[in-house]
Amino acid sequence: MPEAQKKQALSDHVSLPIIQRDPYLKPYEHAIEGRYRHAMDKYAELTQNVKSLSDFATGYMYYGLHKVKSHWIFREWAPNATSMCLIGDFTRWQELPEFQLQRINKHGDWELVVPESAIRHGQYYKLKVYWNGGSAERIPAWADRVVQDSATAIFSAQVWYPECPYVFKTKFVPRCSPLFIYECHVGMAQDKEGVGTYEEFRTKILPRVVQDGYNCIQVMAIQEHPYYGSFGYHVSSFFAPSSRFGTPDELKALIDEAHAMGIAVIMDLVHSHAVKNEAEGLGNLAGDIYQYFNQGNRREHSQWDSLCFDYGKNEVIHFLLSNCKYWLEEYHFDGFRFDGVTSMLYYSHGIGENFMSYDDYFNGHQDDNAICYLMLANKLIHEVNRHAITIAEDVSGMPGIAAPLKDGGYGFDYRLAMNIPDYWIKIIKEVREEDWCPSSMFWEVTNRRQDERTVSYCESHDQALVGDKTIIFRLIDADMYWHFKAGDENEIVHRGIALHKMIRLLTCSTLNGAYLNFMGNEFGHPEWIDFPREGNNWSYKYARRQWHLVDNKELCYHYLGDFDKAMLQVLKSVPHVEDTPVREVWCDDGDKVLAYSRGPLLFVFNFNTQKSFDGYGFLVPEGKYDVCLNTDNPLFGGNGLTDDAVEHFTNYDPLYKKQGKGWLQLYIPARTAVVLKISTDQ
Repeated sequence: MPEAQKKQALSDHVSLPIIQRDPYLKPYEHAIEGRYRHAMDKYAELTQNVKSLSDFATGYMYYGLHKVKSHWIFREWAPNATSMCLIGDFTRWQELPEFQLQRINKHGDWELVVPESAIRHGQYYKLKVYWNGGSAERIPAWADRVVQDSATAIFSAQVWYPECPYVFKTKFVPRCSPLFIYECHVGMAQDKEGVGTYEEFRTKILPRVVQDGYNCIQVMAIQEHPYYGSFGYHVSSFFAPSSRFGTPDELKALIDEAHAMGIAVIMDLVHSHAVKNEAEGLGNLAGDIYQYFNQGNRREHSQWDSLCFDYGKNEVIHFLLSNCKYWLEEYHFDGFRFDGVTSMLYYSHGIGENFMSYDDYFNGHQDDNAICYLMLANKLIHEVNRHAITIAEDVSGMPGIAAPLKDGGYGFDYRLAMNIPDYWIKIIKEVREEDWCPSSMFWEVTNRRQDERTVSYCESHDQALVGDKTIIFRLIDADMYWHFKAGDENEIVHRGIALHKMIRLLTCSTLNGAYLNFMGNEFGHPEWIDFPREGNNWSYKYARRQWHLVDNKELCYHYLGDFDKAMLQVLKSVPHVEDTPVREVWCDDGDKVLAYSRGPLLFVFNFNTQKSFDGYGFLVPEGKYDVCLNTDNPLFGGNGLTDDAVEHFTNYDPLYKKQGKGWLQLYIPARTAVVLKISTDQ
C-alpha cells in the first residue's frame, strides 16, 4: 500500500467514540489507540501488493489441491521440510518421482504439477514429509475434504472435484431483527442413537427451526475434528467440513435450503486453538512444532489439551483469514460465532483472572497479536459480506469487543451475554426460590454495555454437558421420568414448568439484539449431553435429541415448546423490538413482583412462590391492554387461573393526567408471568 493510502487508513480512526460513550475508558486511551494502530499497521503491511484484505485472504485458492485446465496443481507451505511427496490411491501409496514436490521459493512453498489424468475425484491422498532428523505422513494443511477409514480409523485427505459440483440456488441477505439463534449440532440432531447427517438435518430439523420461529442457526462442529467427543472444538483440518455428517455438497444443500426458508446460517468457528494430533493436524507438519503455534510454554493450552496459534506470524494470519473467507465464499455461511475469544485475548487464557475492573483489561497481560488478528478478521468478514454476522464468545467482558473497529472496538456485531446463564444456574443451585430477588434478576439480564449488542441466553450447549444439568433438569430432576405425563404432574413438575417459562421469557424479552437457544432446550430436553467415549461404553444415548418427546402430546414437553414458539411470535410482533428501550415499571422484592415495558409491550412477573395478587396496580400509559402471552395458560401447562380474553383498561388518576398515565390493575397468580400489549385502535 502506498504511504498516502497507509496514512489514510490510519486516519480512519477519529477521536475514539468508545471512549466518548464510556468516560471510564479515558485512562486507557493510549492502550486502546495502540491496539487500533497495531491492527491498521498490520492491515497496511498485509495489503501492500493487493487492493484489500479480501484480496489478501485467498490462500485457499493457492495452497492445497486444485484442478487448473488440463492439470492438477498442489501447493503446501512447509519451510522446515527437506523433501515432500504426494502419495495416495493414484501412487498405490508409494513415493513416485513424478509426485515429488519442488520447493519454489525461500518462503517455504512447495509445488507439484501433474496431468489431469493422474488424479481422479474421490481418491485418497496424503503428504510424505521429510525434515532433518525425521519423516512422517501428513494430511495437507489446506485440505478441503478429509475422511476417516471405518476399518482402520485412519484419516486421509480426499480429492473432491465432482463432475457436477453443487450450484447454490438462493441469493440470501441475513436481515434478522431481532436475531433468534438456534444453536445446533448436526451429528446429535437426530432421535436415533448414532451420528446424524447433513441430509437428515436439512429434511428433518430445518422445518422444526422454521416452525418454532427461529431465524438463524448456529452450527457447531463443522470443521473436521478427529475425536467426535470434542464437540468439534479440537479441529485438525480447518478447511474441511466434517465428513462424519456427509459430503461438502450436502452441507451446501443444507445451507442453501436454510436460506430459501429465510434462515441465516452462522458457523461456530474455532480459531482459538487446534488439536494436538500430529498425524491429522498441524502440530508437527514438517518437523517444526512452532510452524503455526506459539513458542515455549505458550504453545499448549493447559486446560484444553490443545495448541495455541502464533498470531504474530503473517503466515498464520494469512491461514486464518483465508479460512474465514473460504467458509463465507465457498459455503455461503452468513458469519461466525468465534469460539474461545477470552483464551485468545489474554496470555493467561483468562484462567484465574477475576476481571473486576478496567485495569484487568489493560494491564499488559493481553495478547496484542491475537487482538490484532480478531480486528482484522472482523474487517475482512465484513469486507467479503457487509451483512455478515460475527459473535464473540468472551467471558471476560473486554470493553469494545462488539464495538465497530472505526470506533476503537474489535468489530464484532455481538458478544455473548455469558453472565446470564451463569446467573440462572447459580441461583437455581444455591438460592432458595423464596429468596430469589426480581431486582437482581432484572439487573442481570439488562446489565450490558449500552453501545454493544449482546446475545442473551438462558443456557447453551455448555450448560448441558455431562457433569452439569440443563435448567429443566435442575428444576425437576428425576421427577421428569415419573411425572411428566400430562395430567400426572406433581408439584415439583408444576414448579419446574412454570419457572422454565418465566426464566426464558425474562431473558428473551430483555434481549439486546439477539437471543440464543440450544436445540431441544426450548422444550425442556431431559438429562445431559455426553458423546460416545470409553467411559460410557461408546454410547450415543445422550448424544442425540429426543424429538419424539415433544411430538408426543400426552407428555408435558410440548407445553414448553409451544410456549417458546408463542414467546418468539410476541416479540416479532413489534418491529425492531431489540431497539426499543427496556423501561422498569415496578419492582418489589418483598412481593417478588417485577414489571417492565418495551415499546407497546408490558411484561409482568410474579415470582412469589405462594402469594397471588388481585388488583395489583402499575402506572402505565393510558389505554386498553390485551393479554398476548400468559405462562399460566393451560396450552402451556399452566393452571388457567385468569381469563386472557378480558380487556384491561387503565384507571384515571388526576395526579398523572399530564403524563398520560393511569393505573392498570391485574390479577397475577403466584409463579406466573403475563405479557400485555397496549391497543392502538382506540
